[in-house]
Amino acid sequence: MPELVMQLTRAGFLILLWLFVLAALRVVRSDLYAASGLRVPTPSIKKGFRGAGKGGAKAPRQLVVTQGALSGTRITLDGKPIMIGRADDSTLVLDDDFASTRHARLSARGDEWFVEDLGSTNGTYLDRAKVTSPVRVPIGSQIRIGKTVIELRS
Repeated sequence: MPELVMQLTRAGFLILLWLFVLAALRVVRSDLYAASGLRVPTPSIKKGFRGAGKGGAKAPRQLVVTQGALSGTRITLDGKPIMIGRADDSTLVLDDDFASTRHARLSARGDEWFVEDLGSTNGTYLDRAKVTSPVRVPIGSQIRIGKTVIELRS
């Protein structure tokens, strides 16, 4: 076999080997982070303002993904917390490099829903404002996690 073909074959094999090693390290890192259960302590939650100019606003009934790979996905809100992230046990599993394993949580307090960031690397945004503590989510407001945008709808 010509020497050039042998060198190119060796280089190609070496590149594939390194890609495999990097992919394996990424999976191990993700699994270790998820298994450790690292979370930011939940601060006390203050009741948000009501109404915001919409007298008698209805309680949200659905979580809708409006942008991203899961666009069109709908989740019925039944009062249980909704976990969002890359972890397989999340309610909304995101396949997004900008989302953390356990990225954010939506939880109900009465008829209102609150979003909180769970110590994610890239942050959670509510209408362009970074979420640093649990924040009330009005109906129709956009929650951005990486490339994914979700809204609460009635």
